[in-house]
Amino acid sequence: MSAGRTLNTLSQHWGTPLKYVNAVREFFGGPIDLDPCSNKYSIVNATTEYRLPSHDGLRESWNFPTIYVNPPYGIDKERGTSIKKWLHRCAAAHETHGSEVLALVPVATNTRHWKNYVFAKATAICFLYDTRLKFLINGENGGKGAPMSCAMVYWGRHFDKFLSVFAKFGAVVDLRPLAGRRFGEDAEHRQLVLIPGCD
Repeated sequence: MSAGRTLNTLSQHWGTPLKYVNAVREFFGGPIDLDPCSNKYSIVNATTEYRLPSHDGLRESWNFPTIYVNPPYGIDKERGTSIKKWLHRCAAAHETHGSEVLALVPVATNTRHWKNYVFAKATAICFLYDTRLKFLINGENGGKGAPMSCAMVYWGRHFDKFLSVFAKFGAVVDLRPLAGRRFGEDAEHRQLVLIPGCD
């Protein structure tokens, strides 16, 4: 769960809507082992929770089989963290521990952290159909819609199951053909990547 989208909302806890929490549980086939950015209003109810702001999940172990992340979207100057550090930990948990990881994050395809930790390392993305996803505010419905598009990103080994569970929520894109590639200005060669089913 997230402690806030931006700096001026750090006092509010923006939670994942129930339909997505249920989808995450369905995908994992049971309880969620770790929520590294939970809060006291969380409806995720992971077996292990690191609760913001008192417990910084970026400094703790992510060696768990299943992990769900709804990170703070803004920059936290106090802790020196930003969304890129959460995405880095998602990718690292899968690479290092073989964790199955899902993260609900803002769509920012032009950023270096998306190029490095999503396009080059994740298995799939579901670009959510919700135009302005309504997060829970302090555990309650009724919050304003998010000012940005959001996506569910997946690092793991079960693309077909991800597609099956999340296709009803948005457009699912298979990122496996992009694995290990470099993107953007620092890429040595620009290569055309053909994604199956796209002509």
